[in-house]
Amino acid sequence: MPAGSSKKREQQYEHIKENAKEHGSSERRAKEIAARTVNKERARSGESKQASKTSTRDSKSASQRGGERSHQGPGGPTKEQLYEEAKKKNIDGRSQMNKDELRKALGR
Repeated sequence: MPAGSSKKREQQYEHIKENAKEHGSSERRAKEIAARTVNKERARSGESKQASKTSTRDSKSASQRGGERSHQGPGGPTKEQLYEEAKKKNIDGRSQMNKDELRKALGR
């Protein structure tokens, strides 16, 4: 957490970090997810000195978006992501499968 962060942001950081760890993220990845999320919220609310355009122009906060960009939202993972997962699991015929077939073969 950046120096001088409010108690609310520190609590938010810890909550997000613990949630990410519960969902299987490593300690390092959980810290990264929490820091990025909290920093974006700080930028959106004007608490930070600098903010990227995507932080301030986004119509939804990260908590409202609820993973829409994590490839688990409405569109789900891309065909390429499914293919890579099928490749790791050594699923036969994966190169000839479309997105729905890959999804079924992976049990999604």
